[in-house]
Amino acid sequence: MHVHDLLQLDSLDLTPLWGESALLAQEVSGVTATDLEDPERFLQPGELVLSGLVWWAPGDGRAKADRFVSALRAAGAAALLAGEETHGSVPDVLVESCREHRIALIAVPAHTTFRAITEAVYLRQWGDLSRRPTDHYALPENVRTELAGLLAEDAPPDALLDRAFAHLGGPACYLLTATGRVIARTPAAPFLPAQQAARDLHEAIGTSLRIDGDCGPYDSWHLHLRGAADAPPRVLHEIADVLAQHRHHLDRRQAAGRRAADELAALVDTAAADGATLESALHAAGLPTVGPYRVVVAALGGDDSGHAVGALTEALRHFPGEPFATGRLPGGEAVAVVHADPDAEARTTLRELWPALHVCRPQAALHAGVSSLAATPDRLDSALAQARYARAAARAATPKTSAVTSVEDLTTLGTLLAGVPAEVRTAFSTRVLGPLARGSSTSHRMLLETLEVFLAQHGSWARTAETLHLHVNTVHYRIQRIETLTGRDLSRLDHKLDLHAALLCRQAA
Repeated sequence: MHVHDLLQLDSLDLTPLWGESALLAQEVSGVTATDLEDPERFLQPGELVLSGLVWWAPGDGRAKADRFVSALRAAGAAALLAGEETHGSVPDVLVESCREHRIALIAVPAHTTFRAITEAVYLRQWGDLSRRPTDHYALPENVRTELAGLLAEDAPPDALLDRAFAHLGGPACYLLTATGRVIARTPAAPFLPAQQAARDLHEAIGTSLRIDGDCGPYDSWHLHLRGAADAPPRVLHEIADVLAQHRHHLDRRQAAGRRAADELAALVDTAAADGATLESALHAAGLPTVGPYRVVVAALGGDDSGHAVGALTEALRHFPGEPFATGRLPGGEAVAVVHADPDAEARTTLRELWPALHVCRPQAALHAGVSSLAATPDRLDSALAQARYARAAARAATPKTSAVTSVEDLTTLGTLLAGVPAEVRTAFSTRVLGPLARGSSTSHRMLLETLEVFLAQHGSWARTAETLHLHVNTVHYRIQRIETLTGRDLSRLDHKLDLHAALLCRQAA
């Protein structure tokens, strides 16, 4: 399908405002509706962009129009279809901007819905496909026609799978994510636990076909049949194409939700939002304005920070009973606000799932932290601080392997100190241990070993001497030497705790 084909549909009543013949002859790959000021990262080359122009106001001038249109140009959009309902007509500055940036511009009257345009595009695309030679297909023509109609009606993936496989007798088939989450299944497909599904994909059990689309390593879709010969390969590829179109529509619809989640995360991070603003942001992100909540923070090591949001989002989608919104902060940190079930063991369920996430991208360690419950929205900033601390503890414990830690797991001095920044731990241990921290001489290393054993033996002279194969008097001499070098009195509990903490910080550094 090409851009000018839309202008020939009388039912849409579209009006071209600017566009040279070559631009109107561009092939259309899909449709995206947006009212973001800068939608570039949500667009794909060849797409028609539908906009109600809510992002523009009469006093905004040319600069704002240029920013929007240049984003379309950078993304390779085929044309802009601008709705007239918001402002009564398409602003002249937008026409001028489209002419300068060479983006075809078409006016959409108020009585024509964006849904009608979207359906027209995809029905036409499927019509073009149906005119290919018959031997190009394995799916029967009536099945392809019905699938096209289901796509236009925005049918759920369960309905698409059911219709696609019905003519084959309805074999057991699943639509899975890379972590084993079941998105859809045919009526004959029994329940498949996520762990088993992920294992099937990883070990190539049965037949699996990855769905093409704009997705990351954690939320990629796979068409999966546990039987190796339940459907001909050409049929599977055609069905995969249908599901890829469904995924494309779904991702475009979720773009506005991702923006609202980004704004909520940024608001929680500032810790300066008033109650009304925070409640409004929660509502925009699709969350209840009454708690309790948990905050989950995740970050990836290496150069893969851009996938942290996808990883955390996929993890939380395994628990459909708890609505959430995941946003991205500058630097790649993913922050999720979860409307939590107070009786659910979030840290336990996430920990069980985390190995499946690590398998998706083993070269990049994914660390996450989970806060305790925040009863009200005004406690979300404190919950974010808790989650960040817990994530730091997870990363310190297993720097090269993915892990998740809850703030409720920090029940020992060692786990508590693990969340302290490495530079702070080093400074503390160096200051408290004094000359012993350097360990540059044999005597200093010997004293450090004695201190570690003495504290491990709860200050028992006899057990320390027995463990080190020393005379008790020698232990007394060494402890006195340690006290002199560190300025600590090992008969005092607080000084013992200081030295114990310093040793733990030294080990973790």
